[in-house]
Amino acid sequence: MARKKKNNPRAAGLVAAALSAAPGAPVAATMAGGSLAALMLAAMMLLAPAVGATTEQLLQDTLKSIVVAFSALLAGLLFLYQRPRVDAPVHWHALVWLPLLLMAYALGSMVWSHTYLAGVEAVRWFVFALLLWIGTNVLQRERLPLLAAGIHWGAVVASVWTALQFWADMALFPQGPNPASTFVNRNFFAEFVICTVPFSLLLLTRAQGLLQAGLRSFFTAFNLVALMMTGTRSALIAMLVLLLVLPPILWRYRRQFGLTDWSPRQRLLVASIALLTIAILGSLPTRNPRLAEEHRGNSAIQRSLSRGASMALPAEYTEGSFSIRYTMWKATARMIATKPWTGVGAGAWEVDIPLYQEAGAQLETDYYVHNEILQLLAEYGLTGWVFLALLLCYLAWSAWQTWRASSEQAQQEAPYRALTLASLLAFLVVSNAGFPWRMASTGALFALGLAVLAASDIRLGLGGAALVRRMPWRPTTGRWVAGAGGVALLLAVYISALAMECESKLVRAAKIALTISRAGNPNDLAWRAARQEMLQMVREGVTINPHYRKITPMVADELARWGDWKNAVWIWESVLGSRPHVVAIMANIARGYSQGGNNPAALEYLKRAQALQPDAPAVRSMEIIFLSRSGQELEAARLTKQYFDRGIYDYDMVNAAYLLGMRTKDWALAIRGLELRNQNWPAQAVDGWIKLANIYASLDVKDEVRALHAFQQAMAAVPAPMKEQLRQQIPQYYRERL
Repeated sequence: MARKKKNNPRAAGLVAAALSAAPGAPVAATMAGGSLAALMLAAMMLLAPAVGATTEQLLQDTLKSIVVAFSALLAGLLFLYQRPRVDAPVHWHALVWLPLLLMAYALGSMVWSHTYLAGVEAVRWFVFALLLWIGTNVLQRERLPLLAAGIHWGAVVASVWTALQFWADMALFPQGPNPASTFVNRNFFAEFVICTVPFSLLLLTRAQGLLQAGLRSFFTAFNLVALMMTGTRSALIAMLVLLLVLPPILWRYRRQFGLTDWSPRQRLLVASIALLTIAILGSLPTRNPRLAEEHRGNSAIQRSLSRGASMALPAEYTEGSFSIRYTMWKATARMIATKPWTGVGAGAWEVDIPLYQEAGAQLETDYYVHNEILQLLAEYGLTGWVFLALLLCYLAWSAWQTWRASSEQAQQEAPYRALTLASLLAFLVVSNAGFPWRMASTGALFALGLAVLAASDIRLGLGGAALVRRMPWRPTTGRWVAGAGGVALLLAVYISALAMECESKLVRAAKIALTISRAGNPNDLAWRAARQEMLQMVREGVTINPHYRKITPMVADELARWGDWKNAVWIWESVLGSRPHVVAIMANIARGYSQGGNNPAALEYLKRAQALQPDAPAVRSMEIIFLSRSGQELEAARLTKQYFDRGIYDYDMVNAAYLLGMRTKDWALAIRGLELRNQNWPAQAVDGWIKLANIYASLDVKDEVRALHAFQQAMAAVPAPMKEQLRQQIPQYYRERL
């Protein structure tokens, strides 16, 4: 059909003139064409969640971001390719200004805030705006089932991976907390799949015949079971919200959905399959040992109930993951209050958050607030407030227009609008406890959800000129835009290649470091070549991207454990150059300089850390180490006891306490340090009990009962193959009494 229009420019021109002559009348979302672009958008929503990296050398969301970015650019080029070669208008919806507003702020904040992170944000909002604009122009009503199919089947494939990880302990995709499908974290998968449920229902209502209806019912329920396997509480809350919202939508628009034409047999079949799928598959036990060790239930239903019930437990608000989020939210609220107008700069939350933490709190391992609303306001200031207010006002207005639809055409649009609004509602719910706006799959779904509403506004003539404009579009304009799109595509290829090369080098370096550490002899000459290769890859990776904070510190930490403080320090300093307020890294650098005998440099970094977080355990432990190495051992011992009494300590401090106690013959301090280490770091318990036993067995303490007890605890903690070896290390007097 596109070719016919293309070969008949006069006819296309007449259609364009007719549309332009009736500015107040409902119009089609686009001129002829756009089918290939719509197909590309549907393919994007299928591929982005379905595919994952099978190697650690490419992070999962980097791959998904590449899929979304390339799909958006290709969809734009396909849209231009199918445009009629006449002066036909395209449509501009006011919603497109919202991501462009944030993009403009991000570009501006590159000047005064973190240049790299702001640039990343600008690119993200550009892709978002591009998806929104293309979707507005190509997502005609008859193409919405195609988009829904892409979204639904993308969720199904992702759910299959999740189920295999849950039931069969499949380890095809490297990831953190699983079952996470092709995502790096199970929360990211759950946040995505819950937003797809309304689109799955749209496909279900369009099923033809009992077989198709039964299959679609099964897969929709299967996606919910996969969600329950994760136990992600924000997604479970969103699921409850949808259970309240979706039935009224289906009832109100039952005629438009065609549900009134369903036979009683078809209704019973769909309901029975959905319930049986959840009941049967949701009861199957996991065969993933890591999930079983979490003690959160062995089946999907048990995990969802257990995680839901945990929200009512007091410990969750003081020790659980919510308490960590709550600490971050409070710090972010202080950030917003301090810079309400300008914000800290696009993407700069993770840079500045140490400046707003409570005394003693360290959130430096987090890169996001786990609340998109708070992060938006903290980073973008007044611009974020404007974006949020306009977005919520539009969604509320859109919901009202959908509810009050009275004309026949509006009634036909209402079901699609209502289900899209339900998806966006679920998206906003999970946005309050995660960061789905920054995840490629969920971010793309967000943009396309808004595009569905915008395209519907155009068809219905809603909002008038305040919302919708017809942009004159000449062939020369199309050629210029296509040229710019081609350049953007080449730039995307270049950036993607650099990103993959950088991640590959840094991940390979980290894997080499961990392999050497596990061998137990890192300073053996046999590792010399591997260590040189590792350091070379780190240098090359840092040269490509000096702002990559997620992996490089891992290499530095291992180097420090081997005693290679010189190389550890330069890696830490490269990270600190991009994230100048990370107290833990400052303390590490201070320790490195202290180990190398450069006390002035060590003191400089220690003072910088103390100025930010004087009560942070890492800072206090470095203070103790610095004092003990400066000949002030008695003062170091006094402060250590004081910090222990206040509950301020970390692994380095308890080790320092043991060494201080042994050097100063303060046995009580040495014993307390070892007891705290055994209690909080049980992996070191065997060594800790042996050291405790030797202290109690020494002539200075001579407590045979406690010495024997400590030796017994060491023997109980050591693995069976090593028991005899440990037994031979115990003095004969106590060995005979074990």
